[in-house]
Amino acid sequence: MQSAEITIRVRYAETDRMGFLHHANYLVYFEQGRTELLRSQGLTYKDLEDQGFLLVLAKLEVRYRSPARYDDLLTLETTVVRTTAVRIDHRYRIRRDGLTLADATSTLACVDRDGRLQMLPEFLINGQAVPRMRNSCEDKQI
Repeated sequence: MQSAEITIRVRYAETDRMGFLHHANYLVYFEQGRTELLRSQGLTYKDLEDQGFLLVLAKLEVRYRSPARYDDLLTLETTVVRTTAVRIDHRYRIRRDGLTLADATSTLACVDRDGRLQMLPEFLINGQAVPRMRNSCEDKQI
């Protein structure tokens, strides 16, 4: 299973009137976790999108256990738990000092630019890391 951890500090603007991390911001954190997990494998979402593979959120479930507050330093663990020909299932755990604050799962579906379901690229199905695709502009000096 592919897994990665990142740390996130809760910003003041992300809290609600009660001083808690607003529930909608957990979803943004989960996206950060997916992005950094993919980056740790040598790719970015931009690389995939440039190749015509769009990953859309098809399902998300969150269990909030304890609130996070402004300036808390959180650890987000993101794990790929299952990959099929057209989807990727992730599991998330947000912790503060070892205490689990939230657990979540999500399903991403692979679609083309017209929104039609399509096969994931083979390297994602097999969980193989691949080198980052270079943009032709990176080769040019300005």
